Amino acid sequence: MTTAAAWMAHGFTGLDDFVFGRRDVPPPGPGEITVAISAAGVNPADLKHVLRADDPALLPIPIGYEIAGVVTAVGPDVRLGCGTAGAAALGRRIAAFRVHGGYAEALTLPAAKAFVLPDAVDDAAAAGLLLAGCTAAELLHRSGARPGETVVLHGASGAVGAVLLQLARQAGVVVVGTAGARRQESVRRFGGIPVTYGPGLTARLRAAAPGPIVAALDCAGTDEAVAASLELVADRDRIITVAAAPAARAHGLRFLSGSRPDSAAYRDGVRGELLGLLAAGRLQVPIARTFELPAAREALEVVAGGHAPGKVVLRVRPRPESATPPDGWSR
Repeated sequence: MTTAAAWMAHGFTGLDDFVFGRRDVPPPGPGEITVAISAAGVNPADLKHVLRADDPALLPIPIGYEIAGVVTAVGPDVRLGCGTAGAAALGRRIAAFRVHGGYAEALTLPAAKAFVLPDAVDDAAAAGLLLAGCTAAELLHRSGARPGETVVLHGASGAVGAVLLQLARQAGVVVVGTAGARRQESVRRFGGIPVTYGPGLTARLRAAAPGPIVAALDCAGTDEAVAASLELVADRDRIITVAAAPAARAHGLRFLSGSRPDSAAYRDGVRGELLGLLAAGRLQVPIARTFELPAAREALEVVAGGHAPGKVVLRVRPRPESATPPDGWSR
């Protein structure tokens, strides 16, 4: 069995429990592939799922949900999510989503989670698309907004917001999006009508909207975003959040999470479409920053702090099997 440098959580308290060392990479079994990882997306969920756990039997916990890389080995009865089967998958560049342990040089994973990438698609964009993109697609889908209708999007300048704005523009849905004063152009760039958050937000949103606001979509999770949504949209089933679970419970709003079966099924179904849009140049993944694999904790600090106007991605440079992490990599 080979090994690869990888990040693992050895406790539940936060980034201080994240350790960079070496991890076994088992050979692929039936329906599995092994991937040499070239890039991994960094997401708030990478830290949150560790903080929410409490069972010592789960430790150490592999970190990272989305990757891009090259298939280096295939097991029996392999079929990728895009349909490529058997030995034809070997050597193909792929993107994969909802994996466990993407902050690593290599990973063995279910082949059905992987989709072949066209040569023109950059590894960082591919690694950064699927979690944010699938979340954005589901938010827009669940809103029920039709061409010509207007929705509000809180947190429009982040990674999810950037993809949602592009999908909405292609669907003919008008989006009024909130963002900080210095990120207004980012919202406008992808087709949204930018509005600064802060006191008086509800009035500014009403003034900016070209028509009735039919839904409010929340990627920010702030009290202000929830309060404005409640004022603007009477139907609470059309106030949808991915960032404010307590408020959703308190006010009867819709909360989306990829851990729920209906959301997981929808997001799995839209992966190929999103990668197709990326390959066709109809979708962009704005990369805010890239970090090398050993700097994953720093990357997560940026993401958790909400300071990234786009996607944060780890660049992975696999080393020979005999190599060991340099000094300073382990903690």
